[in-house]
Amino acid sequence: MRLLRVGETIRHALSDILRRDVLQDPDLLGVPVTVSEVRVSSNLRNATVFVLPLGGDNQDAVVEALRRAAPYLRGQLGGVVRLKYLPQLHFDLDRSFDRASHVEDLLADPHVRQDLDESGAGEA
Repeated sequence: MRLLRVGETIRHALSDILRRDVLQDPDLLGVPVTVSEVRVSSNLRNATVFVLPLGGDNQDAVVEALRRAAPYLRGQLGGVVRLKYLPQLHFDLDRSFDRASHVEDLLADPHVRQDLDESGAGEA
């Protein structure tokens, strides 16, 4: 439970920092970034930050820019989040939205829809 709380605290703080547009990296200027999840390791030494640039443009460049800015962002977090050990930040692209879209596409397929309709008809 503590790991979830710490992850959410870091997520909110990073979102606020990124919203202020303090990073001067050309790949990040004017690009709104969503911090969807932060997973903290059990020893609180590492945190994987899942991000998604709004609009989906230049995703790889944005993630690389955030990786370059990780030490700076960690320093900014130090002023906001009070932890004995502030975790190292590791940025990764959040692909959960892509997976959800793929599942929706599969469920919309006529063959799958037919199978779902048939299996549901016998349960009534």
